[in-house]
Amino acid sequence: MLVRDTTKIPVIDLFAGPGGLGEGFSAYNYSGEQPFQIKLSIEKDPVAHQTLELRSFFRQFPHDKVPDAYYDYLRQVDIPEDERRKKLFSRYPEEYKQVKQEARRAELGEDDPHTIHKWIQDALEGCEWVLIGGPPCQAYSVVGRSRNRGNSDYQAENDHRQYLYLEYLQIIAEHQPAIFVMENVKGLLSATLKNQYIFARMYEDLQEPKKALKREDRPFRSPVHASKSCRYKLYSLIKSGEISNLNLSDFAVHMEYFGIPQARHRVIILGIREDIIDINDIKPKTLKPQSTVAAGKVLSRLPKVRSGLSREEDSADAWRNRLDKMAECSWFVSPQTEGNGKIHEKLDTALKEIRHSVDLDRGGEFISYDTGIDYEPGWFLDSRIEGVCNHTTRGHMVSDLYRYFYAACFAEIEGQSPKLENFPTDLLPAHKNAKRAANGKPLFSDRFRVQIGDRPATTVTSHISKDGHYYIHHDPTQCRSLTVREAARLQTFPDNYFFCGPRTSQYVQVGNAVPPLLARQIADIVHNVLKRAGVSP
Repeated sequence: MLVRDTTKIPVIDLFAGPGGLGEGFSAYNYSGEQPFQIKLSIEKDPVAHQTLELRSFFRQFPHDKVPDAYYDYLRQVDIPEDERRKKLFSRYPEEYKQVKQEARRAELGEDDPHTIHKWIQDALEGCEWVLIGGPPCQAYSVVGRSRNRGNSDYQAENDHRQYLYLEYLQIIAEHQPAIFVMENVKGLLSATLKNQYIFARMYEDLQEPKKALKREDRPFRSPVHASKSCRYKLYSLIKSGEISNLNLSDFAVHMEYFGIPQARHRVIILGIREDIIDINDIKPKTLKPQSTVAAGKVLSRLPKVRSGLSREEDSADAWRNRLDKMAECSWFVSPQTEGNGKIHEKLDTALKEIRHSVDLDRGGEFISYDTGIDYEPGWFLDSRIEGVCNHTTRGHMVSDLYRYFYAACFAEIEGQSPKLENFPTDLLPAHKNAKRAANGKPLFSDRFRVQIGDRPATTVTSHISKDGHYYIHHDPTQCRSLTVREAARLQTFPDNYFFCGPRTSQYVQVGNAVPPLLARQIADIVHNVLKRAGVSP
């Protein structure tokens, strides 16, 4: 029979996605102990919720005592996923009972708030606790706002996603966490609603959530602990001290400077309940800058795989034959590269490698392989997997394969991804945006973007689920976009973190997540505050 561990600090993860923030907090180690425990994760998406459940199951055991049945689940991909889940959870009913209490599927703002309120109360059992997570970001993102402007029927004030942070505020006001960590897209800093900057309003509201709820005329339960303060002081993770004059850039964390192998820029706010700060005169630490980590350090030792052919018969021979026909194309024979013969040489060399290489397959949801990594192997690798998960390639149209091949060769020679104006005319897509960009008009001119091996990748977003054009692998002989596992490594998920569901959903989950390695660093800052305040066990 499992017993609740009352020596750990409870953590509740809202809008949890696949659990990136929670993974970092639960994995954080201080003096040989893991002081945080995820007591509740709430996510509305059914497939991301399955991923949360599976990872919750993994965490029910000490790291060196995870049962073989978990690794069987990862490897037995010939069995339908729902059957594997039933088999795994039925073997460990007590652990699964805890999983169901921890990983909950619900939509804040839509599902019964009384039920969610009770889940939180039951999870906390009166302890001081930490709230993590951030409202969904699509309505705030720069690209999302651009798309919304193209929709004549779109009205920001009617988009419920703009108001989901009020659900977050309500939980803060009613349950008064000692600390909260709120994450969102950088576009939040420039987003407006009713001619007011959303972030400026959020900043005020997060300091006094109770006051904000009264202004919005929202029903408000009395706080569970009425004696505690309901005011918060807000801190940046990159600038020390309390922020007296609001400087938006102080909250934008550029993750490539903190050990994350991608240029992911996100708004992160650290809120600490006022009584904790005032009584103990505590000033939280900030993130420690680290050397940048190149994408190749986390990608290069994964198994090589090829792209697939979409809309036609696919096989290794067919794929090679299709690429071999590039040699007959005018852009290959006489590339328009403004006299740069090195690109032509690279095109020729890479195609010869493809012609003479051993047959590559398209990977799979599990591949038996002795993988490695050149960065934080203790974090990423797990020999018990005996291979690699979620490493299936996509199919692409032949015309896109040619563009990927050219782009990867160009990037290797020039050290940067090509803009559309750098492509030979014959390779340009036949749509207006491409023609505008090729003529020097800056409209998504970097539609095809190579993730260069010797520098951090660009931001992995949920858009990776739609097409691979922004996520081209730097090796031209593989001629493809990134797999889910490669995206997960750029997001710093451990290799034993399995993403459930169809591949499109896996990409969305990975793209929406907070990198666990950054979350682990945030957990250190949070733990340091609680320890100095006498809250930490």
